[in-house]
Amino acid sequence: MIKTYKDLEVYQRGYKLALEIHHLTLEFPLPDKIELGGQMRRASKSVPTNIAEGFARRKFKKEYLRYLGMAKASIDEMQVHLQFSFDLNYLTDDRFDYFRSEYEILGKQLSSLINVWLKF
Repeated sequence: MIKTYKDLEVYQRGYKLALEIHHLTLEFPLPDKIELGGQMRRASKSVPTNIAEGFARRKFKKEYLRYLGMAKASIDEMQVHLQFSFDLNYLTDDRFDYFRSEYEILGKQLSSLINVWLKF
């Protein structure tokens, strides 16, 4: 039974990834530690925070879906940031593949949650 947003697997994965991205971006060279890294930290944290905030408004379907949509947009944004990081040689092939794959899974999980709520 889901009692809080913390019970949602999509929240748990998003939160874990945000922590990993936070640590990863602190390894970037200046000025990208601040610029690109800052954008990545904000976008990655936006996923679990929008899921959490939306969950608090789940009695209002339209509001909940709006927050889930913002979380989905942040996942797409992270895919672009990851590609930039890889192309700038800030990520190894393995790290890039890991994060790309994890964000793809997260996007699919979030899309499934959105589709369930669209049926209500």
